[in-house]
Amino acid sequence: MYDPKAIIDIIAGNVKATRNPFGIPKFLLNRWHKGAKVPRHGEALLFTGLMYQFVPYIEKSTHYLAQFEDTPWSNHIHLAARVPGYLSGLGLELITPRAEKNRYNGILRDISTILTASGVDFYYRPALDDYSGVLLYDLGDQDGFVQHARYVASKLKKAGVRKLITVDPHTTYALKILFPKYTGISFDVKTYFELITLTATNGNRRVTLHDPCFYGRYLELSDAPRKVLANMGVECAQVKNSGPFTSCCGGPAESISPKLSGEIGDRRLTDLEASGESIIAMCPICLGNLKRSGASVQDLSTFIAQTL
Repeated sequence: MYDPKAIIDIIAGNVKATRNPFGIPKFLLNRWHKGAKVPRHGEALLFTGLMYQFVPYIEKSTHYLAQFEDTPWSNHIHLAARVPGYLSGLGLELITPRAEKNRYNGILRDISTILTASGVDFYYRPALDDYSGVLLYDLGDQDGFVQHARYVASKLKKAGVRKLITVDPHTTYALKILFPKYTGISFDVKTYFELITLTATNGNRRVTLHDPCFYGRYLELSDAPRKVLANMGVECAQVKNSGPFTSCCGGPAESISPKLSGEIGDRRLTDLEASGESIIAMCPICLGNLKRSGASVQDLSTFIAQTL
């Protein structure tokens, strides 16, 4: 295990300097909308929170953290805080496979396609789409989170944004629960799957749906995606520890202990594989961690887009 304070200091320093945990310039990080037919005007802003975009970089950095965990080299992790955020971010950008970036960008395009097919009046503005800062809160840096959250909330309010459509549980929890509490600014926040009104005749199958902790326990949204799938003729298999009693995938502990995170993910994968059905995730962190544990796992949005 790495020194938690050292990891938090690195992440907090990057967020403060670059507005994201990895220091990657936003114009390189957020490219999913390039070439996509995404509306520029509408009623609700599609707000990705950059979480899906982060996953390829999480996977690459976790790979290196795992190599040096519990070795003498791990004692020097604090030195990384001395490297300017943009410099380390550019380095991480260069060594992260393009194929993985394209994969997760494709998930966001699938979400846009689903919203359009459902007749949702939404729009996207990359300049308004920022990281929520939720990892700072998760790791205990409340002051850093509040400072960043105020920046994001004020920016959205100044732009006249009232309604937000989110794509992941971490950002949803931050915007819906934490932002009003710590910034005093509230928005009408809905997940994309709460707005889906699609039906299909070619579903006719069973899947295993993994409930993320935030959707299952804290936001109580586990029923919503199951209703969406049911309307498309897809049945969800029974899973040990689901809904409000769901089990963790191991994230975001991978930043402090890839080993511990992997052990938690392996246990969860055992639960999910027991059904013998295809595994569906609806969180970028869960998707990455289950994949690292060896799961053949697909994102909910991609599954829905393919079922249409």
